[in-house]
Amino acid sequence: MPPRNHKNWLAKPKVESVSSEIYSSQKIFDEEIESIFSKVWVPVCHISEMYNELDYRTSQIAGYNIIVYNTGDGVRAYRNYDSWAPAGKLQAPIVTVEPQLHCEVKHGGMVWVTLDPNPTQSVEEWTAGAFDCIADAIDTEEMEVFHYHKAIINTNYKLWHDTNSEFYHDFMHYFNRVSGFNDEYFARKNVPFDNGHVNVSSFTVNYTEYDGFEDRGELSFPNLPSNQWYMVDLFPGFNFNLRGSAYRSDSVTPLGPNKVLIEFRGYGLRKDTPEERRTRINHHNSIWGPFGRNLHEDLIGVAGQGTTMREGTEARNILHGRHENGTIHDEVGMRHYYAEWGKYLDLDPSNPVFPEVEEEIIAAE
Repeated sequence: MPPRNHKNWLAKPKVESVSSEIYSSQKIFDEEIESIFSKVWVPVCHISEMYNELDYRTSQIAGYNIIVYNTGDGVRAYRNYDSWAPAGKLQAPIVTVEPQLHCEVKHGGMVWVTLDPNPTQSVEEWTAGAFDCIADAIDTEEMEVFHYHKAIINTNYKLWHDTNSEFYHDFMHYFNRVSGFNDEYFARKNVPFDNGHVNVSSFTVNYTEYDGFEDRGELSFPNLPSNQWYMVDLFPGFNFNLRGSAYRSDSVTPLGPNKVLIEFRGYGLRKDTPEERRTRINHHNSIWGPFGRNLHEDLIGVAGQGTTMREGTEARNILHGRHENGTIHDEVGMRHYYAEWGKYLDLDPSNPVFPEVEEEIIAAE
């Protein structure tokens, strides 16, 4: 191989990459809110959180406050112009001249809302089969939320998605290394779906390899083999994680280029006995609770990334060029995600120059 000179080193690598500007630019963030989050379906809560008639929840999508409530025979969603508490019970049905937002209950009882007044796809069509791998587990029995907490992190929302999409950060998790690094783990597949979504195939987790943990096979979700772990990543930042006996969802609400609100929910089966529920809660919280084995490590990781990529730091390229036949450390999920991102914004994620800026650059030359 001939020696490399400075031009070689400065040349753009001939592998997939994204520019760090997509994590720090206010202009790009504003465009994401307008072109992505105001168009997609967003999981705002779970139906069990407003189980009775007139129960409501509030949320935020693309900078707009919204309210969803149980009508007794369905769910409705509206823009929220009042100062409602995060959750509660209405005195009467909402009467307003404001148009109703499109709202559906799908995929294990999640409540989905879009601000798009004319969505071209239903939730089922938009998720494009990504939930098929866990559908029999989350749709067979009624579920309910047993855990909720939220965190505001100084990082870009896409970095949180990235940590759910790439798996070489698993080496950071001691628990995963001890309980999961086996041949099945390394053979897992990242499977892309339309609209930027990915799911990750399962493998058998050896929980008893970690001191103090127990086998979780007896409380597996319906139709799920013992101790399996599936994951669904939805564009642009929603994650669904099924670890045998416990189910978790993450939903992001971007607050700025370097600030994101993440809501975490844990789920069990509504028919659980008190003893089963206590066990599920323990299984969930021991890994994903605020003081669990893994979640805080992920949050520390993305906060560090946010620090190194905030506005004013040196621009760089982040490589997504690892190809391993679609297996667990193949970055196909990252490439698939950012290809979809580029379509929504009409930008090249490796060189995110808006058309008007590009025209100015050409004119200056």
